[in-house]
Amino acid sequence: MRVLVACEESQRVCIAFREKGHEAYSCDILPCSGGHPEWHIQGDVTPLLGQEWDMIIAFPPCTYLTNAGAKHYYGKKAKNVEERKRKGYAARDFFMLFMDAPCEKIAVENPYPLKMFGLPTPTQIIQPFEYGHPVRKRTCLWLKGLPLLIPTDIKSERQSTKIAGNWFNRGGKERQKNRSKTFPGIAKAMAEQWGCLCP
Repeated sequence: MRVLVACEESQRVCIAFREKGHEAYSCDILPCSGGHPEWHIQGDVTPLLGQEWDMIIAFPPCTYLTNAGAKHYYGKKAKNVEERKRKGYAARDFFMLFMDAPCEKIAVENPYPLKMFGLPTPTQIIQPFEYGHPVRKRTCLWLKGLPLLIPTDIKSERQSTKIAGNWFNRGGKERQKNRSKTFPGIAKAMAEQWGCLCP
């Protein structure tokens, strides 16, 4: 199966599919950190969407779309609202490029979005603690031609990623990039459960 993993520099999903024997490629404007540049396409993903893929899995930037950023739009902490809205609508349009791509099997991942940008209703909401990681981080999946992802290893310990100074909030300048990496258990579940749907 030929798989495009868009907006992924970590290569966690790409590698998980490669381990199952699929021809998977990550794509991001950043160089990859997963150790396999031969499977990475560095640059704008937009031209690739017109190619033939058996599956597209996308992780578009969420900075201006996520509900977690609502404080920047409303109340005393609001700042640069019009600029943020402009960037938010641009991010929404980029998000929809993946949903509307000419591919039968599509998954788009993002945090729960702000209603103002009018994204479609998520197909499924998953948590890392359902896939072997003792962490709470509500993650939405928008699915086209793919079944719901089934939990593989539910953990009773469920630490919040919002605790200041915990493992998920470290990294300084790398913090945002680190927070965007897919949990390995979720990547493995995607490869195992969706990778068997096409020859």
